[in-house]
Amino acid sequence: MSENSPATPSPSLTEVETYGVERIPDADRTASPLDLFRVAFGGANTFSTCVLGAFPILFGLSFWQGLAATLLGVVVGALILCPMAMFGPVNGTNNAVASSAHLGVHGRVVGSFLSLLTAVAFFSISVWSSGDALVGGAHRLFGLERSNLSYMIAYALFGCLVLAVCVYGFRFMLFVNKIAVTSATVLFLLGAIAFAGDFDPSYAGVFTASADSATQALFWPSFIGAALIVLSNPVSFGAFLGDWSRYIPANAPRRKVVGAAFLSQIATLLPFVFGLATASIIATKAPKYVDPAAPDFVGGLLAISPSWFFLPVCLLALIGGMSTGTTSLYGTGLDFSSVFPRLSRVQATFLVGVLSIAFIFIGRFGFDLVQSISTFATMIITCTTPWMVVMILGFYTRRGWYDPDALQVFNRRQRGGRYWFTHGWNWRGMTAWWVGAVVGVLFTNIPGQFVGPLGDLANGIDISLPLSLAVAAVLYLAMLRLFPEPRAVYGPEGPRLARTVDVPVPPITGPGAESEGASAVLAVDGG
Repeated sequence: MSENSPATPSPSLTEVETYGVERIPDADRTASPLDLFRVAFGGANTFSTCVLGAFPILFGLSFWQGLAATLLGVVVGALILCPMAMFGPVNGTNNAVASSAHLGVHGRVVGSFLSLLTAVAFFSISVWSSGDALVGGAHRLFGLERSNLSYMIAYALFGCLVLAVCVYGFRFMLFVNKIAVTSATVLFLLGAIAFAGDFDPSYAGVFTASADSATQALFWPSFIGAALIVLSNPVSFGAFLGDWSRYIPANAPRRKVVGAAFLSQIATLLPFVFGLATASIIATKAPKYVDPAAPDFVGGLLAISPSWFFLPVCLLALIGGMSTGTTSLYGTGLDFSSVFPRLSRVQATFLVGVLSIAFIFIGRFGFDLVQSISTFATMIITCTTPWMVVMILGFYTRRGWYDPDALQVFNRRQRGGRYWFTHGWNWRGMTAWWVGAVVGVLFTNIPGQFVGPLGDLANGIDISLPLSLAVAAVLYLAMLRLFPEPRAVYGPEGPRLARTVDVPVPPITGPGAESEGASAVLAVDGG
């Protein structure tokens, strides 16, 4: 769109979004890096993040030890995540579709699987935590019995409310997050006042000087495990970041886009530290709620809240749960509308939402809640992080150059193009991803939660993340050197850290494809 072109008005708030994963037209890309910050921060500045922030205390750490683990998890996670914001403005589509360039036309379904895994996990956490808070609030205010039936009704109502916002789409979700960012921040600051008198930063945890040797031996496994739980929060946005950044114009400064993604996660220290601090108070004043056998952070928070802060806690649960739930569910519905072409974005969002709500009931009433969250968080890290490594290194080696039309081959049910590789699979990126993910699972060690077959080789310390990152990075770069990709997948300036081979690329064929001759010429020229 030229500089002299009139600005396109933004769609109405209540207008149902019609775009799926096709490239967003330049005229409709009216979002800014600030909008990206609002959505990403709003999706994490929530009650659900407070629950994750309580895990260091549940793992037995002191307040200061838990704060160190939280800082480590947030900063490392933000550094891993922030480059993923670049794909949306460059390609005008989501990150799963963009991954076609590195995993192949068919390999992009890996991103769809990861987004589903993440959406189910964090949508569930948001509904669980918010539903528990609302039932607890009704119990204290109106004497409502805390029965399975009351919890089921609360989960169903809240889940349907989140689903309705996701069906309307990006603009409605952005509106919700604008409200959530401001209101949740105010409520967290009020919480700092409410609990200031009870907070004691000297809370010692279980790893004290008087602890026995068996307990002391669990310190580093517990510290690393807590940091990984925290790190799962920023990493969980990796598959979704392009869902929101695709509305940012392609000419937006990349440093601002990356910076917005990074700062959105650093800002989540507010809810993380709130959860950490209040969990330490609960452990002191109401220790039954942090019993490892049956922890209940939400119930403990309600038990220690002063009467004047009780209503703000319920509002925080409602607003925060809406924000987390919408950011998690929206992207998965968007992506699955391309995996299953018979489904529109609205239909796919509804289907995934219903399945997620069903999973909530199964996980809440059929399994241990904390272990379910820990296991899902572990799977998110081990499966998503090596995928992100391949994407980020792929962006670097391609110098940020992509063919947006060729990225849409899968969505249009076509064949061929620059990213067809071997029958639609780029086994270089696929191999680096799955080997890195398997290594991560094998070496995972979260005491009492999830321990992989090789998790004890490092004296019980979880080294899964650095190993997974290193294996995926080294293997992917080695593959690009040993088995060069076609020259056509790189831009006019050629590759970085990789070799190429001049081979013909299959022309794009199928519904709506251009003539085979024209496609073949473009593929050989690489232009």
